[in-house]
This record gives sequence, structure tokens and C-alpha cells, in this order.
Amino acid sequence: MFTATSPDDMPDLETTLSMSGLDFMLAMQDGKIARPPIWALINYSIAEIEAGKAVFRGTPKFEHTNPAGGVHGGWYGTLLDTCMSCAVMTVTPKGSVYTTLEYKVNMVAAIPVGQEISATGTIDHAGRSTGVARGEIRDAATGKLYATGSTTCLIMKLRGD
Repeated sequence: MFTATSPDDMPDLETTLSMSGLDFMLAMQDGKIARPPIWALINYSIAEIEAGKAVFRGTPKFEHTNPAGGVHGGWYGTLLDTCMSCAVMTVTPKGSVYTTLEYKVNMVAAIPVGQEISATGTIDHAGRSTGVARGEIRDAATGKLYATGSTTCLIMKLRGD
């Protein structure tokens, strides 16, 4: 995988619409399409992609801490938004895009700085115009649960086949 360092590195709309969401995510995983810069900033990447499921691995750094020294809630939220919305993307048809309408995060334990986690998003529903998914952040080694989430995404058909 490579990370976009300028807008020119990002796939254009025609490229995005030319493939299904699953094909797009697989192309990103294979390094054929740049990953967005926030993934490098937040320190996570794709671990597994399949229809209806997206798994990311990440490790919070000191730069991701809040004033109290704990991992900032925004780090949890970013990982959950990514894994859940990408799970929705894996079921979007060619000619379509998606965007997050809303998401909810429930933090149940503190992630230690430097601890590798796995964030898994799984699709619950994908219709013509909405997708619903749930997510979990777990310790990559032990499986300890750190957070759960849910999302609703808008699916937009921009090109017909």
C-alpha cells in the first residue's frame, strides 16, 4: 500500500465509479490505488477485505493521546468509522459511492499507547440507498474488547450500467 501525499495521488471519480466498492478496496489493499493520508496520520492500514467485512490494524502513538495521556476518543472513532464504512463500501455496486451519515462509538476499555489493535467492520444491511454496519476494536494479540460502534451510510448510484 502507498499513501497519497497530494490530491493528485488520490483516485478520481471516474476511477472510483469504474469498479465495485469491493474491487476498489482490494485495489487499495494491493497498492494499485493510494490509501488516504489520514490512514498514515492515524497509523492504521487494511489487514483484510472481503464482501461485507473490512479489517484494519493500527497502533496508537503518543501523538494520538489526549491531555490526560490516554488514547484520544477521536482515534477510536476514526478507526471505527473507517472499518464500518469500508464494510459498507465492499457491497456498493459499480457506479456507486457512499458516505457516512452517522456513527456511534462505545468505548469500553482504554487502549494502551503502542498496543496493536484490530478494528473490524461487518455489514448488517445494504439496500439501494443505505448501508448499516457494526464494528469492534479489539486487542490484536488477546482479543480484548476496547470499543464497539455502529454506522449508517448513504449509498449513492451516480452511474448506471
